[in-house]
Amino acid sequence: MTDHILVLDSGTTSTRAIAFDLSGRIAAVAQRALTQHYPRPGWVEHDAQEIWQHTLACAQEVVTAVGSDRIAGIGITNQRETVVAWDRDSGEPLARAIVWQDRRTAEFCAQLRDAGHEDEVQRRTGLLLDPYFSGTKMRWMLDNEGTVRAAAEAGRLALGTVESWLVWKLSGGAHITDASNASRTQLLALDGAQFDEGLCDLLGVPRSALATVVDTQGHLTDTTLLGGRIPIAGLAGDQQAATIGQGCFAPGETKATYGTGAFVLTNMGQTVPQSANRLLGTVLMQDKGKRTYALEGSVFVAGSLIQWLRDSLGMIASAAETDALARSVPDSGGVTIVPALSGLGAPHWNAEARGVVTGLSFATGRAQLARAALEAMAHQTHDLCAAFAADGAPWGRLRIDGGMSANDWMAQDLADVLALEVERPDMVETTALGAGMLAAVGTGQFASLSDAAASMRGAVRKFDPAMDDAVRDERLFRWDKALRAV
Repeated sequence: MTDHILVLDSGTTSTRAIAFDLSGRIAAVAQRALTQHYPRPGWVEHDAQEIWQHTLACAQEVVTAVGSDRIAGIGITNQRETVVAWDRDSGEPLARAIVWQDRRTAEFCAQLRDAGHEDEVQRRTGLLLDPYFSGTKMRWMLDNEGTVRAAAEAGRLALGTVESWLVWKLSGGAHITDASNASRTQLLALDGAQFDEGLCDLLGVPRSALATVVDTQGHLTDTTLLGGRIPIAGLAGDQQAATIGQGCFAPGETKATYGTGAFVLTNMGQTVPQSANRLLGTVLMQDKGKRTYALEGSVFVAGSLIQWLRDSLGMIASAAETDALARSVPDSGGVTIVPALSGLGAPHWNAEARGVVTGLSFATGRAQLARAALEAMAHQTHDLCAAFAADGAPWGRLRIDGGMSANDWMAQDLADVLALEVERPDMVETTALGAGMLAAVGTGQFASLSDAAASMRGAVRKFDPAMDDAVRDERLFRWDKALRAV
């Protein structure tokens, strides 16, 4: 009986496989940590072979636990914008993957901006010229990795984002990418069916090395590596998958995911989004060629700030400590953290910005710094909230998920600073759930995503705003002052 969906969740810091039943219950899970490589300041790399090996090992472990005959289909969700280059003949990586956080192409982006290309690129792709996106990373590989350049000259080069790499390995050579991931490369026009020759020429990326753009759901290809022939039936970038997992199917519905970074998406329906406030337009999902779009704000540093406090400063032993530390003091003691450790994302978009801590005194201790780090999540989200409203997409409420959202103090602080109802599902693994819902619809287990959500989404907890206006105003004043220092 095929009554489970296998989800492969290839994240920035770990790779997981999760089996969901059709009620959304997790039947089995396996996880492997992913090695982070930092060869130079601002550079972040992954070993694509390690991504594949961990994915396969996790998938095999989960399938063994559930039984391959019970897997109806596979959904894949992934860290977006990360670029893999591999050899079409050998199927082996040609260089380390360049991770979405990597800033090495800042100078190239500046050259394109100085040449007057940003307005046209944003109008066509919904994206700004920033090192965050995949296209300039691909160009850097071609310019600086001899193995990549040689493969391109020989017609053997394959370039893709992480889901494309995993599908190639699982299927034995299908080179496809879904529309949600393709829309993050800066090589796809939002209203274009396939990668755009003009955009490829602008960034210097050979169209022949890129994948075919396909739907986010449906029978996309198959794998025989996990026992029998199993369809791959759902693909989506992690933030789009989380939006689907949160059930944001109607225009105006909004979710925020707090993981390594923080990502807010508002469903814009079939309207191609155009932002005047430095937000991003992106493909949320595509079914039978019909696209649903989203407006997005991306913050580069969220959970990674807490990780930095733990691993680099040794201030805390675990992320969970921050909840109790924040509650142990009445406020941050005037301390404000602007976590621009890898530049500032939306709506500021300053690749050269670096983090600052203001308001330090001899009274500052671990608790004040931990509280200020959590407060930075609400401050950054408030900036996005104002930008979305200015673009005609105000939030009525905010649905949150991701690892950091499990922190009750932070969830309440978001509600307080935003002056909005914040809603958190009991199961915060909405990214994997969204990919599972896509695959469940793609294999015919449900007739629609709304039906899948009705069956697979669980209960939610609500946080209502309770902060005094004067306290909120003082917090935001300090944040704006610290931001100007950056």
